[in-house]
Amino acid sequence: MSAPMAAGCLKATAALIMLASAARLLVMAKYTIQQISDHVDGQVNGSGQIQIDGVEQITLARPGQITFVGNRRHAHDWACSKASAAIVSSSIKLKPGSNQALVVVPDADLAIAELLLLFAPPAVEQADGIHPQATIHPSAQIGDRVSIGSGCYVGPRVVIEDGARLYPNVTIFDDSKVGSDSVLWSGVVMREGCTLGRRCVIHSNVAIGSDGFGFRSSADGKKIVKIPQIGTVQIGSDVEIGAGTCIDRAKFSITKIGDHTKIDNLCQIGHNCRIGCRCVVVGMTGIAGSVTIEDGVIIAGRVSIRDHITIGAGAQLGGGTIITSDVEPGVRMGGHFPTSPLTAALRQMAAIRKLPELVKLLREG
Repeated sequence: MSAPMAAGCLKATAALIMLASAARLLVMAKYTIQQISDHVDGQVNGSGQIQIDGVEQITLARPGQITFVGNRRHAHDWACSKASAAIVSSSIKLKPGSNQALVVVPDADLAIAELLLLFAPPAVEQADGIHPQATIHPSAQIGDRVSIGSGCYVGPRVVIEDGARLYPNVTIFDDSKVGSDSVLWSGVVMREGCTLGRRCVIHSNVAIGSDGFGFRSSADGKKIVKIPQIGTVQIGSDVEIGAGTCIDRAKFSITKIGDHTKIDNLCQIGHNCRIGCRCVVVGMTGIAGSVTIEDGVIIAGRVSIRDHITIGAGAQLGGGTIITSDVEPGVRMGGHFPTSPLTAALRQMAAIRKLPELVKLLREG
């Protein structure tokens, strides 16, 4: 093919891609307020016949869009909003404006999650089956309705269960298992012998099962000795792991993540950690090795947890908290270092704000 013909083909392909993208945007769902209210099990305050074609935050919404108010801090924005409707928690008392309506629900945050499903764009297109440019070892077991994209590598004795989707350039090493209906986005790497449960979502560039950070000084102190990391990682079902997060394999035994736990982007989970069920770990949190986190723990962003400690069930760790000792079940921790129960931390911060005034009084006295 000549250079001009090749260039023409590229331009034509680009044009088709742009047209396809435009078509996706143009085919927008529309629902009446009443239909939306029925979907989220709410109560309409105002006209139920207003047409809605999208969802937007309260200060950016235009007519024809719906927004939500789940926190009193944002309630004052409703008076100036151009949105045609809002989903609002029943604990927040608002009135619909002219040509506006409210959908009143017990919890606006939960309702908006249901609503977004109505307006979600189509899933990224990738047909079932194995792309011809994927590499699949003959001993691998591939279930029904599996989709494996271009550039994927599936190693010896790997098991990919029914309905799993591997987007381009996912790597699954020897003896690992991907549970049914799980989704692995591009760049995910599962090292050898790791297990992923059912219906998990693993976002781009997650590393599961890299070596734990095991090093010790040699007896003569002249070098650093690497301790072999021969364990695995076991991730339960309905787990979601954000982009760029690393979950290290155990030195021996397993690093374990429980069912329904959600881990944000750019988190570090050290070797031999045991994280329970229904836990939430927010971005940039670092958890050192052999930490036990019991069920239902909520960890805010940029928390640091030292090795070999236990966080009790239902505990909540505030953003930026540094944890250096065990945390009792149900306790809310805050502050940086040293940490303390949240109420004490708040009192300490309030006292610190008064220090300039106190110093001035001391000098004058």
